[in-house]
Amino acid sequence: MHIFTSITSNYIPKARVLACSVKKHVPGAVFHLLLCDTPPEGFNLDREDFDNLILLDDLEIANRQAWIYQHNVVELCTAVKGLGFQEIFRRFDADKVLFFDPDMVLFSGIELIERQLDQYSVLLTPHQTEPEKSRSAILDNEVSSLKHGVFNLGFLGVRNSPEGLRFINWWSDRLRDFCFDDRAHGLFTDQKWVDLAPGFFPDLGILRDPQLNVSTWNIGCREITGDLNDGIYVNRVPLCFYHFSGIDSGAQKVMLEVYGATSPALHQLRQWYLHQCKEMGQSQLGDLVCCYGFYANGEEVKSAERLLYRYREELADIFPDPYACPTTGRSYQAWFRKNSGQLKYGSSEDEIVNIMRQELDAIHHSISWRIFRKLSVGYRRLGIRFGLHRFVSWLSH
Repeated sequence: MHIFTSITSNYIPKARVLACSVKKHVPGAVFHLLLCDTPPEGFNLDREDFDNLILLDDLEIANRQAWIYQHNVVELCTAVKGLGFQEIFRRFDADKVLFFDPDMVLFSGIELIERQLDQYSVLLTPHQTEPEKSRSAILDNEVSSLKHGVFNLGFLGVRNSPEGLRFINWWSDRLRDFCFDDRAHGLFTDQKWVDLAPGFFPDLGILRDPQLNVSTWNIGCREITGDLNDGIYVNRVPLCFYHFSGIDSGAQKVMLEVYGATSPALHQLRQWYLHQCKEMGQSQLGDLVCCYGFYANGEEVKSAERLLYRYREELADIFPDPYACPTTGRSYQAWFRKNSGQLKYGSSEDEIVNIMRQELDAIHHSISWRIFRKLSVGYRRLGIRFGLHRFVSWLSH
C-alpha cells in the first residue's frame, strides 16, 4: 500500500504525526511526502518516517512557474493531488494508493479500506452519512457540504486499474485548470469536482462506515466513546482515522464545543493531537511561509497580483515567470504596480477594486459586454452597479 499527503513546510509536524500513525497501523506501507515548498533547514529524509520526498519539480507541470503563481497555498497543495497519484503510479508501479490530509491520524488498521479497494477502483468518504436533525446543524454541516463538496477529499483511495486511472486522469486534468477556491462560481479546490464522480465512474465505492474520516462535521450523528488508553470507539466500532481539520484556525475547537461537548473522548483526542504536533516540531516549523508566496526579490506576492494574473490569461504569455525580478527588462511585479495605480496593500479588497475599475473600462467597450446586456433583460433592470458589485465581491473572496 502506498500512502501520501501534500503539504507546505509549515505542515511537516502534522505530516510527521500522520506518517507515524501509518507506520504503526499499516505495516509495510510506503509513505510519500509531496512537498509544495522548499524543505526547511535541517530536514533530513533519513531521519523521518517519510519513505520518499516528491517535489513540484518532479511533477509534469507545463509552464510551471506561471501555473504555481496562480494558486494560493491551499489551492496549490490540492491542485497537485491528482499529479501526485499519477507520479506514484508511474514511478513506483503502485497497485493501490491512498491520500490522507496531513491533519489526519490513523488509530487502527485499514483492512476495511483495503478490502473495499479490491472491490472498487475509487473510494470516497462523504462529509455526512446521516441527515442532521436541528436547523443549526443543517446550516453548519449539510449546507456547508453543498458549498464545499459532498465528499471530503482529505481521504481518497484509488486502485491502479483502467477505471481508477481514468478517474485520476480526469480529476488531475480538472485540477490543473480549475482548482481554485471560487465558491461563487461552483468551485472549491479539488473537492467540488468529485461531486460529479459517481455519475461519471461506475466503479466507485462510497464508504459510509462511521469509524472513517471522523470530524466535527459528522460527530453530531456519531457516538464517540472510550479513551486513548483503552481505545476510541465510534458507534462501538474502533476508530480508524480522525480528521483534525481547523485545528490551527480555531474552528475545530469551536465546532467541537458545539457538537462534541458531551464526549470526553473527543476533547482528549484534541489535546493529544496538539501535544503530538508540538513534539513533532510545531513551534519550530508551524510559522514557516511557503516559498511560492514571494517574488525573487523577497517581496510578498499580493492576492490582487495573483488574481489578476490568473484571470488575464495573456499575462502568462507576456510574463511566463511572474516571480522573476530581473534588473533589466520587464517583470510582472513591476508591471502590475505601474499599471494598477496607487494601491493600499493592507487591504486585498481595496487592491482588487482598484484593478477592476481599470479592467471594467475595457469590458464596457467589448462585444461580449454589449451582447450580454442585450440578452439579459433581468440584469439590465437590476442595473450595472449591482452587477459590478457582485463581480468585485466574487473576486475578493
